[in-house]
Amino acid sequence: METLIIITVVVIGLLTCVRQINQYERGIVLTMGKYTSTRQPGWTFIWPVFQSMQKVDIRIKTVDVPEQEAITKDNIPVSINAVIFYKVMDPNKAVLDVENFYHAVSQLAQITMRNVVGEVTLEELLRDRETISAKIQKRVDEATDTWGIKVNDVDLKDVIIPPDLKRTIAKVAEAERERKAAIIRAEGEVVAAESIAKAALMMSQSPGALHLRTLQSINDISSDQSNTTIWMVPLEVLRAVEAVGEHLGKSKN
Repeated sequence: METLIIITVVVIGLLTCVRQINQYERGIVLTMGKYTSTRQPGWTFIWPVFQSMQKVDIRIKTVDVPEQEAITKDNIPVSINAVIFYKVMDPNKAVLDVENFYHAVSQLAQITMRNVVGEVTLEELLRDRETISAKIQKRVDEATDTWGIKVNDVDLKDVIIPPDLKRTIAKVAEAERERKAAIIRAEGEVVAAESIAKAALMMSQSPGALHLRTLQSINDISSDQSNTTIWMVPLEVLRAVEAVGEHLGKSKN
């Protein structure tokens, strides 16, 4: 009976010393406070009291960087937030060289975002979002390299500007559209004027061309019965007709 109790106690004691490390984890073992080994996935044995083990997840992590207030290079206040993707490449450094790498990466990303936004204008921020995201990713990755962390990507999700500035930007955009429309209309009028000038020159060089064009226009107008045609007769023609009439009258007398 006593032997069975002893065996049971020993088995329970051994089981309490066994730790399981999953495939996506690594185990950092400290023996009497000193780093001794990095355990791979599977079951591993840890001496209680003398040893401790901290598991590190080496999968790609997604951190939602909270909204940050920043000032652009042209002194425009904006609010930005982002998503950062990173992975622990060296579990030893991630545990031994930084107190809490989860929190440290998030704080570093926030600071870097504010600094990078302060280096660009609002127009550049709205236009070159991918370039600015790449710049943030590069700086954060360089800073976290000593922590054994690889930053894979940073994506700026939202750029929020004050409502009054939104209205101003909308007015500027509308004015720009109107300016382009005016330019297009002016260019069209220039082309039309050039075409009319060429047509007039061709008609002036061809005798009878203007009369033919006039007859064609009259034919086009008369094809629709709803049109009313008004003939403009020069005054000299009327006087000539009147003089002919008077001459004929005198001849009859």
